[in-house]
Amino acid sequence: MVAADHITIEVAYALPDEQVILSLEVPQDCDVEQAILRSGILETYQQIDLATDKVGIFGKVCKLTASLRDLDRIEIYRKLIADPKESRRQKVEMERKKKAQKRQQENTEAK
Repeated sequence: MVAADHITIEVAYALPDEQVILSLEVPQDCDVEQAILRSGILETYQQIDLATDKVGIFGKVCKLTASLRDLDRIEIYRKLIADPKESRRQKVEMERKKKAQKRQQENTEAK
């Protein structure tokens, strides 16, 4: 049972092949940064840099100074390797080229 002046929260971090969700009790006046520090996740995943990595609560980006409510889940986001829009554009372009090559090959074989 959680004390009246404490809340239960989760801190989540995901890598391509691993996901960790830590549950902990923190004081009611704890902010996002304090909760992350209390969780101990920074010691385990030293690549996390709170100065540059974005954080959020349930998928909504927030500041490290954001207040927490009972049962909130803090998420620490990794840096993107590629821009998602650019990746989709490149994928569509590759598909177009494949279709064009296939049509050209079919036309060549039909002659």
